[in-house]
Parts: sequence; C-alpha cells; structure tokens
Amino acid sequence: MAPLRSPEQSGISRSIVTWIVGLSLIAVVGLGVGLGLLHAFGLADWNKIQQARDVGKLGGTPTIPEAYQELIDKAAERCPEVPSRVLAAQIAVESGWQADAQSPAGAQGIAQFMPSTWSQYGLDANGDGVRDVWDPRDAIPSAAELNCLNRRLVSSVSGTPLHNILAAYNAGHGAVRKYDGVPPFPETEQYVEKVIELAQRYPSP
Repeated sequence: MAPLRSPEQSGISRSIVTWIVGLSLIAVVGLGVGLGLLHAFGLADWNKIQQARDVGKLGGTPTIPEAYQELIDKAAERCPEVPSRVLAAQIAVESGWQADAQSPAGAQGIAQFMPSTWSQYGLDANGDGVRDVWDPRDAIPSAAELNCLNRRLVSSVSGTPLHNILAAYNAGHGAVRKYDGVPPFPETEQYVEKVIELAQRYPSP
C-alpha cells in the first residue's frame, strides 16, 4: 500500500494536475474559453486565474469567445482610439472573460470595475433599466466608454496615447497625469504590456 501523503502534498499534486489540464485547455480553445471552463468546473481560484492571465508566458493564438465578439465590436465603436482587439485584450487580462469575477481588492465583473467607479461611470447599455456590473452587456460598453473618457482626460500627457489610456483604466487618470505618462507602478506597467501584447496576438478581423 502506498504511504499516506499529507494534505499539503496532496494539494500540490492536485495543483500540478489542474495546471496540466488547464494549460492544455487554453492551448486548444484559447485563453478566454479555457479560463472560463476551469472556473466553471471549480478548477481555478482567483490567484490561479491571475497567474494564467500572465499572457506573456502562454503560447498559441488567443481567441475572443464567440458569445462576446459582437458585443466587443459594437462597444469598441464608442472609442475608435481603442480598437476591438485592444478592448478584447483588456477584458481578457482583467477577468479572463469571467462575468462573475471578483478580485480580492473588490473589483467586480467581466471588466473589473471597483464599486465606486461603477457607480460613477457604469452604463445601462442594454436598456433593461438596470446598470449591472455583472452583466457583460452593460460592463463591456461601460469599459469602452471609460476608455474614451480617459482618452480625453490624458490627451495632453506625454507618451503613447493608447498606453496612457490603458494605464488610466488600471491606475486612474489622475496618476497618469501626475507622472506625465504611464505611472511607474509595476502592476500598471505590466498591465499595459500584457494588454498590448495580447491585442497583437489576436487574429485580424
């Protein structure tokens, strides 16, 4: 009979198996769908999702989930300076396309709005009378609209405009203006890098 293993050893083994399965799924069906399946079957917690969203370490061609393609394209029309591939990359990096994502910091939904930000900028984009941060039909257009607002607010800042817009989404437009460009925050610098890198890997429309 095999010797009994401690819970810690068993947990490590399960983690290894989970990540083998998870990375295989991502390689076959793409980043967004793969993470969604992991989440649906309870194989991914927030920390693991954060690790998997380090898109620089994942190969293959990412895909926009079919259910969101039209919504992304239409939402991107609100802000031509942030084209659909960039908006899609934002959503993938923010939540891995999970409509029920909630970060330890309290950011909510597929576009990861903080409650205070949502209360100020959230839209009832689908016209059902409710501004619902958990509904991608509201959250994704709201993210696009916030990108456009940030574009105007950081238009006089030095550097690459698109990078500044993305940095403002992550760190706030005030920080971008304060530092006259992408703030020297590791999280924000990595966020901008990840979104741009992922957007470049999406197939052309």
